[in-house]
Amino acid sequence: MPSLSKRMADLGVPGISVAVIHKGQIEWAKGYGVTRVGGPPVTADTLFQAASISKPVFALAVLHLVDEGKLKLDANVNDYLKTWKVPDNEFTTNKKVTLRGILSHSAGLTVHGFPGYAKGAALPTTVQMLDGTAPASNPAIRVDVIPGTRYRYSGGGYVVAQQLLGDVTGVPLPRFMRDTVLAPLGMTLSTFEQPLPATRSNEVAMPYEDKQMVFGGPHTYPEMAPAGLWTTPSDLARYALGVQAALKGESKIISAATARAMLTPVLENHGVGPVVGGSTARKFFTHGGSNAGYRCLLVAYEDGEGAIVMTNSDSGGQLMGEVMRTLAHIYQWPDFAPVTRTLANVTPKVLDRLIGAYEMNDGSIYAVYRDNGRLVGHMIDRAPAALFPSSDRELFAKDADVVASFTLNEDGAVTAVKHRVNGFERNGPRANEAKSHAVITFVTESAQRLKNQQPHPASESAIRALLSDLAHGTPNYERMTPRFADITREQLPVLKTSVLQMGTLKSLKFVRAVRVGADRDVPGGGDDFDAVFENDSVRIFVRLGFDGRIEAAGLRKLPWSSPR
Repeated sequence: MPSLSKRMADLGVPGISVAVIHKGQIEWAKGYGVTRVGGPPVTADTLFQAASISKPVFALAVLHLVDEGKLKLDANVNDYLKTWKVPDNEFTTNKKVTLRGILSHSAGLTVHGFPGYAKGAALPTTVQMLDGTAPASNPAIRVDVIPGTRYRYSGGGYVVAQQLLGDVTGVPLPRFMRDTVLAPLGMTLSTFEQPLPATRSNEVAMPYEDKQMVFGGPHTYPEMAPAGLWTTPSDLARYALGVQAALKGESKIISAATARAMLTPVLENHGVGPVVGGSTARKFFTHGGSNAGYRCLLVAYEDGEGAIVMTNSDSGGQLMGEVMRTLAHIYQWPDFAPVTRTLANVTPKVLDRLIGAYEMNDGSIYAVYRDNGRLVGHMIDRAPAALFPSSDRELFAKDADVVASFTLNEDGAVTAVKHRVNGFERNGPRANEAKSHAVITFVTESAQRLKNQQPHPASESAIRALLSDLAHGTPNYERMTPRFADITREQLPVLKTSVLQMGTLKSLKFVRAVRVGADRDVPGGGDDFDAVFENDSVRIFVRLGFDGRIEAAGLRKLPWSSPR
């Protein structure tokens, strides 16, 4: 097994910090690596951006006001908002936006996340972010799905809650969070201040993307509720211990009943703040985070166990998963660690019945196929895992908590799969043979392109067409997957303005095939291109799906001079 330092070097992660909770207390905390290449070492007190782990910490403040009787989880948020109101439309006629919906991502609100603002950029007010007006970089935050009918991750919703807390308390969010949550939990190094005060700059692990320091350093996130927390793993461990104490009625922040409501799933395993899960009676709450150059993960069982891992690299997602699996094995958690199973003697012919693509209930696709003779399971946009039989209808991974259980009809044909990973479960029917063949061909060819560092043959033309369509304000949504089409519709005004400001495209050059996924670190066949425009230079990423439609695309400025 490779050492932690070797994995950090392989993945380009300068620094990582870990805290472990055992038997209801912080058992140990330690930093590894450096705060920046050539810089001082990471310690247990080094600050990282918590990114979206800000959300469950912020949720505690909302729930504190609920317990005080100042807010109701299921009331119309417009009853509390004063400075700004959620615009009513056809989606809110019979169902209103509520705090329970916002905190569980089921309120029907738009805007998934935020890129932050580079050093020196003008910062918007909260109202400017809500309305998507300059200098905000996000589109307007609006309701475009009937509240309560669909789970859809929305950092935008948390900005609504940020404004609501300001209107109700009259106190700036960083101070309210400090007095209400951070200080009572002993999170003395943590703050929601954005930007971080210059006097604390020497405490920070600098962010890295593509093994290069983020140009200008850490981005600023005025979207404090969804993304603005600066903290350490030890302080996040104190948050987790505070939730565990609240469940026992031992918290001054929220009651036991409110803590239980917080950890009750609303839609798709998302509670009122944290995600909740667990494959056994031992339930856990968790949340991940992804800001520019930072990746982090919190996992805490209700019974006083858990861990927090924070990294200062966009490739830290893979590393923190490996660290969590190791900790789960050491501390014998029922989830996350590889499960001990008995290998069954099943003939290849019987196992080959399981090969195919499966359309999961969350919209994802799970492919089972053979790679160099071995059986592989691949949840598209996640790492493929070698699978082994525990029976003629159940497969498992040796190095991760992954189990795939298949349903067979009376004729012995496979009709569906139930896929469990780290205590979370998805299921879905088998796709028809044509789609199964297309999906499996796609994933195998993508892996080969990645190995050979070759672009998808349609990537460049897809980028050129997308840029042209955006400049004219008329995207071809038929060339996009439904999810990417939704994102494009939502952000079209901002996207059109950005493309027009860059001017005429002068050149587009393939750079590399990249590993993609939530952290762009698992096989999937995405491509990076360097684009030189009349007024700017950017790196453009695109990923095409098995059917040739655009699944994801994005751009970021490069740390080199714009052309004159």
